[in-house]
Amino acid sequence: MDYNKAALEMHETHKGKVGIVSKVEVATRDDLSTAYTPGVAEPCRKIKENPEDVYKYTFKGNMVAVVSNGTAVLGLGDIGPEAGLPVMEGKAVLFKEFGGVDAFPICIDAHDAASVIAACKAIAPTFGGINLEDIKSPECFEIEETLERELDIPVFHDDQHGTAIVVTAALINALRVVGKKMEDVHIVLNGPGAAGTAIIKMLMTAGAKDIIAVDQFGTLYKGCNSAEAHKNWLGEMTNPRQVKGGLKEALEGADVFIGVSKPGILTTELCKTMNKDAIVFAMANPTPEIMPDEAKAGGVRVMATGRSDFPNQVNNVLCFPGLFKGALSVRARDINNEMKLAAAYAIADLITDADRSEENIIPGAFDPRVAEAVANAVAKAARETGVARA
Repeated sequence: MDYNKAALEMHETHKGKVGIVSKVEVATRDDLSTAYTPGVAEPCRKIKENPEDVYKYTFKGNMVAVVSNGTAVLGLGDIGPEAGLPVMEGKAVLFKEFGGVDAFPICIDAHDAASVIAACKAIAPTFGGINLEDIKSPECFEIEETLERELDIPVFHDDQHGTAIVVTAALINALRVVGKKMEDVHIVLNGPGAAGTAIIKMLMTAGAKDIIAVDQFGTLYKGCNSAEAHKNWLGEMTNPRQVKGGLKEALEGADVFIGVSKPGILTTELCKTMNKDAIVFAMANPTPEIMPDEAKAGGVRVMATGRSDFPNQVNNVLCFPGLFKGALSVRARDINNEMKLAAAYAIADLITDADRSEENIIPGAFDPRVAEAVANAVAKAARETGVARA
């Protein structure tokens, strides 16, 4: 099937993928007077008296803003807010279809962190949560951190943390398959941008102790003096053995390779230098860092990619609909590390001991159990960590 052609036809036929559907009927004078003036004044008065009643009388409690400035759209780069709108519409569809969460795409003409922050703060009263999407690094770090600190609704950058949660879920099960423990394995991550950095932080939360990050210049280590602040942080907090060099040096004896970088960076010969029962997550799209057959030829035992035509697809749709559903259900102020880790384990634990195998470490995108399992786990973690308000 030619998906490019089919997508153009779909978007043209429907003029996009989302719209507004009224929850109430307005067919009579009484309907009109209840939905609008004069009746609508009463919920306005109630919310004025008690601002928390906005969750009781409006859609805020189940509405997420999908916000992007179009500076890092899919693999297309900085294509602008208008060109990014089809992706944000698609994200809104996935929220609804997979999690029952209402979402609205908002593409803003804002190119610096301060402008994106200001725009999100301005629209925050309307929404129960904000999903940041396709915003380039390093601005995405400042934007998310500032909004998390200054808003009282959950803010989540899916390109960072959605990816990190699903990778962590997949790795939990991959390690179960090969009989290794998170705290014992040597992990190499190639491509420490927004997603890569979040993956490392999430794996550290999950117990990983020996991680080496590798960028285009080589390994990150203490004093590496990168031009990017988050890479200097990684140099301080990872690479306990202070390995220097490139991917070749980092991979010697490694148990796990995680790629969020570019096609072809990993070779069969490099895989052969890894530890026995190696795990490779090659997630560059559409062409991974190494193809599964090439990795297997190098002795890799468990392989995952971001593609749907290979086993073990790492797909963010396993995370964000259920994560927001759970956070919204308890009116969480934040999405903290405990909630993220709970989501990862909820996804991983859907694969039973009997079903788990080298080619089955993570549920499929259409598994109907996923969103509810993630929502329940996230809501429970929010209550236990004191960020739930309901």
